[in-house]
Amino acid sequence: MSEATAAGSGIGVRPYAELTFDAEGDVDPGTRDAVAALEATDLLVFAHGWNSDRATSTRLFDRFYAPFPGLVGSGVRLGYVGVVWPSIRFSDEPIPDFDPHGALAEPGHGTALDPATLRALGEFWPGRVAELDRVAELLEDRPESAAAFTEFGALVRELAGVDVVDAPDAAGAVDAAVLAGSAGAAVAGPAVRDVPALFALDVLEVCRALTAGLAEAGAPSGDAAGPGFSPGGGLRALWSGAKELLRQATYYQMKKRAGVVGERGLGPVLAELAGRRPALRIHLIGHSFGARVVSFSLRAVPDGARYVKSATLLQGAFSHYAFTDRLPHDKGSGGALRGMQRRVDGPVVACHSPFDSALKVFYPLASRMAGDSAGLLGFDERWGAIGHDGVQAVPGAPRLTLETALRAGIPEAGCVSVDTGSVVRRGGPPSGAHSDICHEELARLVVAAGRMGR
Repeated sequence: MSEATAAGSGIGVRPYAELTFDAEGDVDPGTRDAVAALEATDLLVFAHGWNSDRATSTRLFDRFYAPFPGLVGSGVRLGYVGVVWPSIRFSDEPIPDFDPHGALAEPGHGTALDPATLRALGEFWPGRVAELDRVAELLEDRPESAAAFTEFGALVRELAGVDVVDAPDAAGAVDAAVLAGSAGAAVAGPAVRDVPALFALDVLEVCRALTAGLAEAGAPSGDAAGPGFSPGGGLRALWSGAKELLRQATYYQMKKRAGVVGERGLGPVLAELAGRRPALRIHLIGHSFGARVVSFSLRAVPDGARYVKSATLLQGAFSHYAFTDRLPHDKGSGGALRGMQRRVDGPVVACHSPFDSALKVFYPLASRMAGDSAGLLGFDERWGAIGHDGVQAVPGAPRLTLETALRAGIPEAGCVSVDTGSVVRRGGPPSGAHSDICHEELARLVVAAGRMGR
């Protein structure tokens, strides 16, 4: 049995194939050929978000795809694709109705890294065993020492591939292009001068803000409400914020990778496939940073091509201004994906939920952290995520409830925001409902967007 065939053995729908990319966006040729061989009129292409390995991703694809065969019309022959790329999900971020029963009620492992997460981090950052072991040791011991936090911050920066040594003004130079969704963002990652302030500010200040963010998201308080918020005392309480800093470092890395995999990997593969099979209708689906993967794949769609028939973004972890021609806070710039919705011969549906703590609290916190400690937890819409409040600053883009979208239908083209909070609402801290996406209602939304229904 080939690797491509074996990879799909845990999927209940057929025909199915996985499309695998490395961190640079290079596709595994065997998986590319397996996708090309699928016999279908309509191809569903689903990119996962923060799943740490192929087995976890395959289980998610299986659960999400399960309702589709019973939803489409008789003239539609579906083919199913799972896009697998190097990402990570901490094991204390369970997916409702997906992870073991009772996982949502567990408070996790405190600040210590459980073995599964440590293994996943080792796969995400290969060759960094010594650094990860020391990070794990610090998170488990929680030394009440400013020097220990300084060491931890340096290790996290090294793992994330950022360097602030030669950037004396980095504390005031948040990477606005990457984090605010500017069209000037370089896919390959920021230069030294563009190091996000999350990694450039004093590590105690960052951990203090992230600890407060955890409290806002409803994480178990432990001693987070204790003296950790007072200068010079209670540093032990701030290790919960330190663990969140490590989590944010993986998000930072995944965000960069997602753009690379989408634009340099998935996009060209789908363009080549469409060139060989011009009648094939392709429907893009992405969760979290996977929504960024499929959205950035639109950059590789040739002018005038009409093979992408819909794009459904589930709790997208990128800027809500990504598709705008003009940023409200910078009229001379547009979003990183400005105009890309016009490369879809159908709608771009942005699903959002107010119960997503990852995007409501931590995405904007990490995006805007620029040194003003008094305002670190204040909402600033400049830093919002598309999966939190939908598409912003795109004229004529309707905003619908899930019930309205399913009852009355979805516009035939352009950006559409759909509040899915009626079903995407379950999940514990720190991510809330961010991964609560396995619902038949969302499958029906994909079908409606792609005009595949009965």
